[in-house]
Amino acid sequence: MKNTVRLDHEAPECIARWNWKYHHTGIPTTTSMPGEIHIPHLGMYAAGFSTSPFGVEWVRFEKGSPVHPLVQTVPHVAFEVQDLERELRLRDFIVLTPPASPSDGVRVAMIEHNGAPIELIEFSRRDAPGQDDAND
Repeated sequence: MKNTVRLDHEAPECIARWNWKYHHTGIPTTTSMPGEIHIPHLGMYAAGFSTSPFGVEWVRFEKGSPVHPLVQTVPHVAFEVQDLERELRLRDFIVLTPPASPSDGVRVAMIEHNGAPIELIEFSRRDAPGQDDAND
């Protein structure tokens, strides 16, 4: 993947040119957080996403979690993409976790860029009020 130089006021290439949408920032923690949700098949807990106006999500991992070690130790930023497979095909990414479905209607892949984990997330349905495909 080529490095594109951008000016301070310009959006990152993934937003400006690739049409990705910011979704959340995941921050690993070893502290139990209020309102944690357990995700057994990933050996992790998540908290804060549904109430954060900034999309901050705290993630805590169980010993032996199958989640890639980089994701367990370094904060990640997540972007919504329209076609996960297409994005992985088009770009020269280091794939940490190939596409998988952590929950119904959601597919994700984790990539690495300059030592940072990046999550790509694709939704096949929208159940939240005010989120209809006519507005996309």
